[in-house]
Amino acid sequence: MSGKQVLIQVNNLSKHFNIGKNKILRAVDDVSFHIYKGETLGLVGESGCGKSTVGRTLLQIYESSAGEIYFDGQKLNAQAGRAEQAVYKQNMQMIFQDPYSSLNARMTVLEIVSEGLLVHRPDLSFEERKARVFQLLELVGLQQKYANRYPHEFSGGQRQRIGIARALAVEPKFIVADEPIAALDVSIQAQIVNLLKQLQKERGLTYLFIAHDLSMVKYISDRIAVMYVGQFVELAESETLYRQPLHPYTEALLSSIPLADPKLERSRERILLKGDVPNPASPPSGCRFRTRCPKIMDICKSVAPVLREVEPNHFVSCHLFSRSSNY
Repeated sequence: MSGKQVLIQVNNLSKHFNIGKNKILRAVDDVSFHIYKGETLGLVGESGCGKSTVGRTLLQIYESSAGEIYFDGQKLNAQAGRAEQAVYKQNMQMIFQDPYSSLNARMTVLEIVSEGLLVHRPDLSFEERKARVFQLLELVGLQQKYANRYPHEFSGGQRQRIGIARALAVEPKFIVADEPIAALDVSIQAQIVNLLKQLQKERGLTYLFIAHDLSMVKYISDRIAVMYVGQFVELAESETLYRQPLHPYTEALLSSIPLADPKLERSRERILLKGDVPNPASPPSGCRFRTRCPKIMDICKSVAPVLREVEPNHFVSCHLFSRSSNY
């Protein structure tokens, strides 16, 4: 991705939640990364690792606890004026995981998709908004006649297409897709991912694609970040990550993906992790993966590894690579 321009720059981002009794849940803890214009960065990890919190904090649905977020070179500021905030919100949209709960059941498709236009394009007349909604519905593969129907009249895949049309209505540059296919049938998942790829190509969109399914993430992503208990443990180009995973956690995740070749599937050895994912309110000392890591060393118990570049464009947070002369 050399020569590409950075659209999203994140420096030391944290999002902590006060859960009472003097306990702090460190959902996202000191994460730094960037996303290039026109690329898809996949973000994967087990449920509860902080993936969705990263996306929601980027869009300022959650106010960050620490760190900096830059959009196209401009620092996002939670205390910015209303006009400045409106620009951020127009350029940064979200596609939600659950197409059933993310659409207002009392609103028609026309009202749902044109809601953002009412806020960001008040200059448009009703007829102009309606025409815009018709264009968007056709763009995502739905007929114009659906505009006067309600969400309960659609299938899950159709609802997610409505959610995509809603996100596109204000012509954003950046979209957080928060597990957009998790609630859909397998037969529909590929259709939605192909639609997202097509829209990206046509409109130059930039995505943060959040998922726990590594097989689908590989198909859509240019680069992939692997997250564990609030922190990034590996970040690399998609093909590199699948061909040569470095972090033991990434290796375990990849070993769980079924292979299309039955012979290879029977012969390969899966990596089964022991124990449970640590509580982000009381993470282990040192490396957060050490309680489940099959390659644990003494240093892992006391010293937290740092995400560092060990090969060109390949970052890993693991003591196995911190001293090796080969990296």
